[in-house]
Amino acid sequence: MSDVKGTGSKQDPWVLKTPPGTSEYQMWRDEEADPPALVCQVGKTRLGYQLRCIEDLHAMLKAEGDWVPLGSADEQKPAAEGTVEAWDARPTTRSGAGTA
Repeated sequence: MSDVKGTGSKQDPWVLKTPPGTSEYQMWRDEEADPPALVCQVGKTRLGYQLRCIEDLHAMLKAEGDWVPLGSADEQKPAAEGTVEAWDARPTTRSGAGTA
């Protein structure tokens, strides 16, 4: 993560790049939210995830042997089976996406 800027707070968000490396976006932890959230800001779009998604993802990766492709489907297309993206989109995913 040496290329990542920021500390992950709202005042100093992580500045990340999209998989092709062509665009930047920001993410930060909002531990004051109820429930605590992981916030992703892409332009004017803001997405929120329950902060526990980090622990849920860690458990899933351990169960799968620590390697699962991330995935990068267009928003209007289904995620490829066997990717983190598909796992997160399942209705049974406990950490679920929402708005922050």
